[in-house]
Amino acid sequence: MNHLPLFLEIKDRPVLVVGGGEAAARRVETALKAGARVTVVATEAGPALKETAKRDGVDLEEREFRAADVEGRVLVFVATGDDDLNRRVSSLARDAGIPVNVADRLSLCTFIMPAVIDRSPVLVAVSSGGEAPILSRVLRARLETFVPAGIGRRRFWEDFIDGPIAEYILAGQEDAARNLLDETLDKAAEEQKAGQPSNPEGEVYLVGSGPGDPDLLTFRALRLMQRADVVLHDRLVPDGILDLVRRDAERIFVGKKPGDHTLRQEEISRLMIDLARRGKRVLRLKSGDPFVFGRGGEEIEALSSEGIPFQVVPGITAANGCASYAGIPLTHRDHAQSCMFVTGHMKDGRLDLNWRAMAQPSQTLVVYMGLRSLPEFTKRLIAHGADPATPAAIVDNGTRDQQQVITGALDGLAALAADAALAGPATIIIGDVVTLRDKLSWFKPRAGDNGGG
Repeated sequence: MNHLPLFLEIKDRPVLVVGGGEAAARRVETALKAGARVTVVATEAGPALKETAKRDGVDLEEREFRAADVEGRVLVFVATGDDDLNRRVSSLARDAGIPVNVADRLSLCTFIMPAVIDRSPVLVAVSSGGEAPILSRVLRARLETFVPAGIGRRRFWEDFIDGPIAEYILAGQEDAARNLLDETLDKAAEEQKAGQPSNPEGEVYLVGSGPGDPDLLTFRALRLMQRADVVLHDRLVPDGILDLVRRDAERIFVGKKPGDHTLRQEEISRLMIDLARRGKRVLRLKSGDPFVFGRGGEEIEALSSEGIPFQVVPGITAANGCASYAGIPLTHRDHAQSCMFVTGHMKDGRLDLNWRAMAQPSQTLVVYMGLRSLPEFTKRLIAHGADPATPAAIVDNGTRDQQQVITGALDGLAALAADAALAGPATIIIGDVVTLRDKLSWFKPRAGDNGGG
């Protein structure tokens, strides 16, 4: 046994992370989950780290590392691209008797990070002592026993377990699976004999993560989340879903806030293309469904125009998930025979919508991204014929433990939202079906639920 397995209590204790990239961000997230007080020192912090620091109260200091930074820490994580700095921090921590972990440098570590299955209060940790990290990941995800030696073999075995060969076997097409396996083995043997294995072909997985509850993910989404080399994720994808992504996958935050876009849509599409061309399996993880106000169509148009292979995995869209968890059926024989989805997002400060079509009776209207424009939206909807007394609801943080539901008449909905100080994400449901909530509500979120208004 090369390492002594331990579970260390670091709640409310000081932990130092040196570095500002994706690897450092992942270590910050790990320490935060264990309840540590985290300080980050980096000459330049990336978007993911800045977002985490802002959200979780991390002490982020953008400056050069100083020797005094290690003093009083219970753990030190190092994840920089500067080998000299990595060695220096490791040496200082060792001299001070502080456990230190340096990303991808086993010789500089006094402790290593296992693959973790978190089902708190139960934790399962799997480690190969840094000698076979892929085995640890496969054991964590599949409880299988393949031991690849390097990155090329890792890709081969992952494709064997999760790729088309496995799909053929599961579908009962054993001859097709056998033929494809023979072709794959022959190709791998030729590449190994030549001594110059070709770069693996990249691919993009456009995956809808649903409205927030991890239990609403599809099996296919979970499989692809475990295969990805790099994940591009939005702001609305919660940590509980990101935790299900392969642990050693690179994470890139590309989220957008109203009026504050980390990356423009064109830049996100370009980034996916560039990563795929480098042989990466790119997971584009989007909240809800990619094709329902998720700009997924624009992204796969860009991929298709560049010849990049892609898959699309639909997710439960906010209208379905939030309505279900709020106890509001979108259609009902006695109340609504149609349902319309619209966006309340203002373009150039204006709402350009088919108001008369939305104001029709006997239908349900679901509004995405409408919290900020709610006063103007309700005013114009009523002006175009909607009954001011029409029942309406706002489902804030739908399907999550923080879910809150506000109900009331259409003409008073904006005031109710302001009084409740809702922050979103929020889905607005307008129509007689909202009256059924009193009888059909079933989900009991931890943060409470206001059914009145």
